[in-house]
Amino acid sequence: MTSYCEYLRLHPEDSLNKAYHDTQYGFPLTDDAALFERLVHEINQAGLSWTLILRRVPEFHRAYDGFDVDTVAAYGEADCARLLADAGIIRNRRKIEAAIENARRIQALRGEYGSFKGWLDAHHPRPLEEWVKLFKQTFVFTGREIVNEFLISTGYLPGAHDPDCPVYEQIARLKPAWMR
Repeated sequence: MTSYCEYLRLHPEDSLNKAYHDTQYGFPLTDDAALFERLVHEINQAGLSWTLILRRVPEFHRAYDGFDVDTVAAYGEADCARLLADAGIIRNRRKIEAAIENARRIQALRGEYGSFKGWLDAHHPRPLEEWVKLFKQTFVFTGREIVNEFLISTGYLPGAHDPDCPVYEQIARLKPAWMR
């Protein structure tokens, strides 16, 4: 399987993926809205290309009110209908309902962990299969690949960059969870 770094070496013209690779992929996230946004993007990517999701990031951000957890958690049927009609995002009822339900579940985690990040930190470290079980118990629409990519892309699992990639060194200086 080709790594993201290797893909970009083979496709230097892919500026959209290069920008994501160089500035976001594997970088630790601390803000609940940013973590929630990444989870929603990973869920929406299921069965589709990552490039499609990257092209629609601004539209997702607009449609989901900046990924404010409390705002999305309060969405009702009218909001679901609005999202289903929004051509700028992925119009899949299960994925839209998962975003809303997962926002509500993040709210519920705050009581015990203070935040989504607090929940992630409280369960780190653990192997991928344990993470997958935990995510399936806690969230909806979170299979193995979604959980794996979410955790790699947010710095909780290694594998975002090849050790010889210049971005690897940038991320290492930030001390992501997987390096602690």
